[in-house]
Amino acid sequence: MNNSPIATSIFDLFKIGPGPSSSHTIGPMKAAFDFLERLSVLSEEILKTAQSIHIHLYGSLSATGKGHGTDRAIVAGLLGWQPESADPVALMDLLKEPTVTYPVRVGECVVELAPEHIHFERKKYDSPYANTVVFQLRSATGPLFEEEYYSIGGGFILRKGDETVDQPVAPIPYPYRTMKELKARLYDHQLSLEQLMLANETALTGRSSKEINQRIDLILEVMHKAVRRGLRQTGILPGSIKLRRKAPVLFQQARGLAQSSDSFLIFLNAYCLAASEENAAGGIVVTAPTSGASGVIPGLTYLARHHFHYNKPTLRKGMWAAAAIGFLVKHNASISGAEMGCMGEIGTASAMGAAFLTHCAGKSIDAVEAAAEIGIEHHLGMTCDPIGGYVQIPCIERNAMGAVKAYNAFLLATAGTPANQKISLDAVIKVMKATGRDMSTKYKETSEAGLALSATEC
Repeated sequence: MNNSPIATSIFDLFKIGPGPSSSHTIGPMKAAFDFLERLSVLSEEILKTAQSIHIHLYGSLSATGKGHGTDRAIVAGLLGWQPESADPVALMDLLKEPTVTYPVRVGECVVELAPEHIHFERKKYDSPYANTVVFQLRSATGPLFEEEYYSIGGGFILRKGDETVDQPVAPIPYPYRTMKELKARLYDHQLSLEQLMLANETALTGRSSKEINQRIDLILEVMHKAVRRGLRQTGILPGSIKLRRKAPVLFQQARGLAQSSDSFLIFLNAYCLAASEENAAGGIVVTAPTSGASGVIPGLTYLARHHFHYNKPTLRKGMWAAAAIGFLVKHNASISGAEMGCMGEIGTASAMGAAFLTHCAGKSIDAVEAAAEIGIEHHLGMTCDPIGGYVQIPCIERNAMGAVKAYNAFLLATAGTPANQKISLDAVIKVMKATGRDMSTKYKETSEAGLALSATEC
């Protein structure tokens, strides 16, 4: 277990950026931007001999990086683009022409970046994380400056030499590492979950309560915009699979069956597919907790807003519960598909969604824990085996299935006495971590096994 307290901002968990993958698109873009900033402080003596930048991708970044747009994301970061402000259309246009080079400006110098400078390495690399990228500034005679980064899921990155992923920048008033500790803080201080989370967030970010609430509202709006765009868009998704969008068809079916008992589920499926298809198309989405799982929470919150008619304070309340579960999984296991398989992405999103629904309904923290535990428990062992390296099959439908499981977990957790739940959330997260560790690497976002091997049939 990580012995430091959880010190992650809700806005680091829920990040705005382009699809299709937080670990393969947003993370590498952030790493490239960070490398660019570090180049800017090098001496003129070093920079005047620089001729090229080379990027070496390892692990899943190499195995599925092409389908996930990792190369485009790295070029974007070296051009100074940031995930939240990147133009998704311009991003998709990068590297379309193999002869085009890109000028990377470093101080007064310009270094040309060409497609052949991005190396998808197939050899093993001694690294503590599955997704590793090494940037090198080179002269004619060899490397001048080098940095190594790890993309650890959900768009989070770690630079080699950094001591911790979550390093508190200020004292946290209510530190916790586990659900057991979180519940103890709530009981000891007689706080609601959102009060505790808001106090910690204020200490971490220095933002006021008003600013934090406004930012959560923005996150929800970006999620819901992705749903609305996905419900309108038709046609074929990018990539060699030629997968046709399904969300608009489902949405029309649901509207036509408004009086049917099936319409509720069809609406939920449509909302989740809509956001997930937007992610697959490289549109702007919110990591929840990853881009590959960015259809579950948007679908459930859209349902809560438009079918349950929950107001903004209630939706914010649910988002704090979802964040708490995401923090606990990230801190004590991983939300990365390359580390945990799909249970790290969809499994975590489903648990977060179950917690969201339960807390919005005004249920106890014990019920929130039970719902999240059920959500993870029934995703244990789920592999990440995307066909062709694209975040499409089985990823898009898994978002819908994860949301349905989240809703059922909410029903199961609130049907009886939550305290009677035999498995704690902390216990199932430990099992999740052990399962991810034991899972064969080829089932963890490499497209080398499972459904990925059926690519020739598509």
